Amino acid sequence: MSLAGQIAWDDTILPFQLDRADVRGRVARLDAVLETILDQHAYPGPVAALIAEAVLLTALIGQTIKRRWRLSLQIRGQGPVKLIATDYFGPAAEGEPARMRAYAGFDAAAVAAHGGAPFELVGEGVFAILVDQGPGAAPYQGMTPVAGASLADCAETYFAQSEQLPTRFALAMGEASAPGGPSRWRSGGVMLQHMPKGGPEAKQAASGFDGLLAARDMLDGADADNWERAVTLLGTAEATELIGPHVGPDQLLLRLFHEEVPRVYTPQPVRFGCTCGPEKVVRSLSIYSAGEIASMTTPEGKVTADCQFCGAHYEFDPGDLGADARSGGRAGAG
Repeated sequence: MSLAGQIAWDDTILPFQLDRADVRGRVARLDAVLETILDQHAYPGPVAALIAEAVLLTALIGQTIKRRWRLSLQIRGQGPVKLIATDYFGPAAEGEPARMRAYAGFDAAAVAAHGGAPFELVGEGVFAILVDQGPGAAPYQGMTPVAGASLADCAETYFAQSEQLPTRFALAMGEASAPGGPSRWRSGGVMLQHMPKGGPEAKQAASGFDGLLAARDMLDGADADNWERAVTLLGTAEATELIGPHVGPDQLLLRLFHEEVPRVYTPQPVRFGCTCGPEKVVRSLSIYSAGEIASMTTPEGKVTADCQFCGAHYEFDPGDLGADARSGGRAGAG
């Protein structure tokens, strides 16, 4: 692929449908978005790998939400990695990019002492997806136990158990570099999902991880055959094809699913973006009394706050904060 082709597909999500198999899906490629997210903190390699997988999953899942909505993915674990939080903000208008952000909370010493696979750092926990539809609408949240051997397994279990939608992911991520260039994180993946039919009722007993539902529990007959064929074809995708840049998403779909009659739709660009700001910090502190605000004040006479997602640093005068405050603070470079 030419450099122009590489740039065209980086940080995009391509929706598609397989007409013969009655399956829909997305192909995602993340480059600068992922690199920017990981640059916010000096994450250890295994933690960075988990964030990369979570961000890629969020991009693939989030592309279906409506404009101005937010889809959040959270993995809360009892292992060295305590929290992975990602947000996908739907575009503000047609043709505009979606925005993404993410961060992780972890025990650095425990991560350093761990010698196993990155997913093992999570331990037992909860995999949750929240959709915020904006002011005036109640947010939707679903959650399932952390299960399987990867975050992709958790997401497949989530859709089977909570939505009863057969779902399969093929993901790849890692650090790569062009000849003579710096090492950068890249990721790419494909999501397949069987289109819903009728009421969401499983047809068999649960046979998935930890006794939870799996795709095979919800399909039979021709639907099951078509799904298995699509999943088998997806299983032939190689990591270099998923990540790119030498194979474009459209080329990958034709290589994998040309007999399934793939139909592609308009690609969705993605950019890094955070919604933090001094006004939000002021609002969050407005519930505290003057005495409580005083306890938060630094020896330099300031109240400070840092955004976990983008690293922005904010400083405020104590008198501008709390329940009796009449004005906001000011942002400072961090």
